[in-house]
Amino acid sequence: MKIEQIYTGCLAQGAYYIESEGEAAIIDPLRESQPYIERVTKNGSAVKYIFETHFHADFVSGHVDLAAKTGAQIVYGPNAKTEYDIHEAEDGEIFELGKVKIKVLHTPGHTMESTTYLLFDEAGKEHAIFSGDTLFIGDVGRPDLAQKGSLTQDDLAGYLYESLRTKIMTLPDDVIVYPAHGAGSACGKNMSKETTDLLGNQKNTNYALRADMSKEEFIKEVTDGLLPPPQYFAQNVAMNKSGAKGLDVILEKGNVALDVETFEAMANHEGALVLDTRSPQEFAKQHIPNSIFIGIDGSFAPWVGALITDLQQPIVFIADEGRGEEVVTRLSRVGYDNTLGYLDGGLEAWKDAGKEIDQVTSIPANEFAQAYHSDELNVVDVRKPSEWEAEHVENAKNLPLDFISENMEQLDSDVQYHIHCAGGYRSMIAASILKARGFHNLVDIQGGFKAIAETDIPKTEYVCPSTLK
Repeated sequence: MKIEQIYTGCLAQGAYYIESEGEAAIIDPLRESQPYIERVTKNGSAVKYIFETHFHADFVSGHVDLAAKTGAQIVYGPNAKTEYDIHEAEDGEIFELGKVKIKVLHTPGHTMESTTYLLFDEAGKEHAIFSGDTLFIGDVGRPDLAQKGSLTQDDLAGYLYESLRTKIMTLPDDVIVYPAHGAGSACGKNMSKETTDLLGNQKNTNYALRADMSKEEFIKEVTDGLLPPPQYFAQNVAMNKSGAKGLDVILEKGNVALDVETFEAMANHEGALVLDTRSPQEFAKQHIPNSIFIGIDGSFAPWVGALITDLQQPIVFIADEGRGEEVVTRLSRVGYDNTLGYLDGGLEAWKDAGKEIDQVTSIPANEFAQAYHSDELNVVDVRKPSEWEAEHVENAKNLPLDFISENMEQLDSDVQYHIHCAGGYRSMIAASILKARGFHNLVDIQGGFKAIAETDIPKTEYVCPSTLK
């Protein structure tokens, strides 16, 4: 028996490869099929099953394309209705894979079709669970994504409570937990950086698995502090229910070199968004006016999904040499399939053609500190509210990047703003969006709050008014 976790850091997502006696199963595959096909080819095995734990909201699965290319059967748990052929498994149904077995544990709560897969080893012993978004390391799946009709998030949280206690917590402590996500995913609130653990340890450390926890307490704790889900989640669910086209087709259209004139025409006359995927400081030094920065070396796909509201939006992009295919692939993972190509020769070609460029003023934290002490600055912190509440620059305004477009009216385009995040990535995204909307008097703080914390700028923690005496 062989188990391999295939972890994708930018999505904080874990797919799984299981193999026994030449038969393989893939659990929760990403959009691109080729890496899985190469694995089974190298190992001399064949994909027999593709197991999906639920309809994913944070990425588009490649299960339909993978099944078409390998002949594997797609398996979902109960309540899964799709526009393509699947095997809708019954609770408790067992699938044989070589000398091992995989049992379906229907665990509704995150969604109503959510299913955990229990793996029995060659000796028939319970070895591991592939828990999808039902159980994470240190957390559980959010119960607000599948609300519809009269079904509320409290109802779903109640289902999740029962699923955990009747299907998962009854398993042996030495069962290995393999979740679908880790820290950084928006599918939970406070996931661990660890991507696997023993179930017994989770029973002792995961707040949601406390033995003495009532259902009412569970519902309150699991639903407390939930932020609105990213806007692309519902669209990804729809794509996963209907079956997304293969990556090959998307690459053929999107991984194309465009000359300056064609690139400019697509941006100016065909409504294509210009996406700059280089580093924050490269963007600051020079970029195409009105382009949006979201760097490929960061949480690229989730931020694209959070900030570009239309999955059908035509996109042309700037990328470092040789990274065009990577950009198109990572856009497709969250459903952005309408990529039209990249600027051949990059910014140098653009400048050589005599085209206008723009820049963002970006200063180090020590220079910001000097200005802060000598003048009254308008400081905008684009981190999440929880980060800002933990500690922030005194008198800074919190304007989370996730909702910057909705809250832009809080800013004045005639005022100068000093913008920062935690490390410099999100603040440059924010600056690019603001500049594209007519805010040009912006100063980015290099290194973000991490660098600011090393200066003598006064900081403060947020104190909830209800705690004041």
